[in-house]
Amino acid sequence: MRLTGIIVRRFAKNKLSLIGACLVLLLLFVALLAPIISPFNPTAIDVHNILSPPTKEHIFGTDELGRDVFSRMIWGSRISLQVGFVAVGIAICIGIIVGAIAGYYGGWVDALLMRFVDIMLTIPTLFLILAVIAMVEPSIFVIMLIIGITSWMGIARLVRAEFLTLKERDFVLSAKSFGASDKRIIFRHILPNALAPVFVTATFRIAGAILLESSLSFLGMGVQPPTPSWGNILTAGKDNIEVAWWLSAYPGIAILIAALSYNLLGEGLRDALDPRLWEAERH
Repeated sequence: MRLTGIIVRRFAKNKLSLIGACLVLLLLFVALLAPIISPFNPTAIDVHNILSPPTKEHIFGTDELGRDVFSRMIWGSRISLQVGFVAVGIAICIGIIVGAIAGYYGGWVDALLMRFVDIMLTIPTLFLILAVIAMVEPSIFVIMLIIGITSWMGIARLVRAEFLTLKERDFVLSAKSFGASDKRIIFRHILPNALAPVFVTATFRIAGAILLESSLSFLGMGVQPPTPSWGNILTAGKDNIEVAWWLSAYPGIAILIAALSYNLLGEGLRDALDPRLWEAERH
């Protein structure tokens, strides 16, 4: 059986992971088609429908300014997923570069870079983000950038471990014997074989980035109103918890589903891409 078939077959066996993958696709579908499926303008104020409970017209109710919560939830999915993908993309790029250099060259280069990673890991990420945001104006770009540059350390360690193993393999030694440059060996020969665990880690990191963005927006230091995000919808829910339960329930459920779906997808990918299970499947 071909390797791709084994991976797909193992992933399909995990029903929870399939559910997670379907939910991820649904969230992406909603985010991409937000202008089409959103019934109202998410920033349109309606003073005649302030804190209206769920009805046929406003199925998720309205907020303290009369804005449709369902429409804001749909547009908020764009913000959450955008932050998740871009922030994790930044973290992956930094982590791959640092981990590849440390693992390939070893010696003092490895020691220096890993000590820097250790220093970064001792800094509380949330407090570092709050400190940086306090010094600059909060925006979605700043949020994505800060989350990305404070969450690459685990990826760097993972890539380093893969490089330490792979650089001693025969195909790398053969490439060196033919005079291949270090750049070519790193990016053409070793890195493609080290990406499988990175993809798995990325799915978990997306869930973490969504939760972190929601937390920052909830604290008022993330995406700023009137731009809708699940976190700042929750803030309105906190202020009106006694009279408008829907402002807390629906964004809370959305955050839970998004984080859970990416975690389930990551669990399935981790099992499906485990090379030890490939051998068992072949035999």
